[in-house]
Amino acid sequence: MILQQIRIREAGDSDLNDVLCVERLAFGRDEEAELVRELLRDPSAKPILSLLAFKDDLPVGHILFTKAHLEHCHNPAIEIAILAPLAIVPDAQKRGIGGKLIKTGLELLSKSGVGLVFVLGHPEYYPKHGFQPAGCLGFETPYSIPQENAIAWMVQALRPEIIGSVFGKVICANTLNKPEYWRE
Repeated sequence: MILQQIRIREAGDSDLNDVLCVERLAFGRDEEAELVRELLRDPSAKPILSLLAFKDDLPVGHILFTKAHLEHCHNPAIEIAILAPLAIVPDAQKRGIGGKLIKTGLELLSKSGVGLVFVLGHPEYYPKHGFQPAGCLGFETPYSIPQENAIAWMVQALRPEIIGSVFGKVICANTLNKPEYWRE
């Protein structure tokens, strides 16, 4: 099985070219790569978790989690993150690499104390990895999204007692705080 050949590790500064290459290949354009470059530089996005997946020492996948917070949340112990983006190069797609990156990222975030992870993504893909619609649970997007795309705004609790105990508008890193990034 291909997953046995996949190695995942945290990406460092020296991996920037590999990260950007994966982003460009996965999306077929430069916008996501430039977004990632800016997020990696953005102090308001830190702490950041950036993971690279390798197959036979070639980078084939990347996932980025950045810091966020809930507006008016009076519980500073609730740490949250946003997953954006997840990128797999075309030749490696549909082989479980994205799922493995998500799982590894969520495990590392949980160990570091993060309680909630949000994503604006494909509503048929992310629920397979434990995400559920966030709007009906009281979590608003940083910018309004069309009602027909509301199920694309999702959350996963990394600690069971959090859902229902907090709610509000998610405030993301400055780089992501632009309406064009909140369309699905």
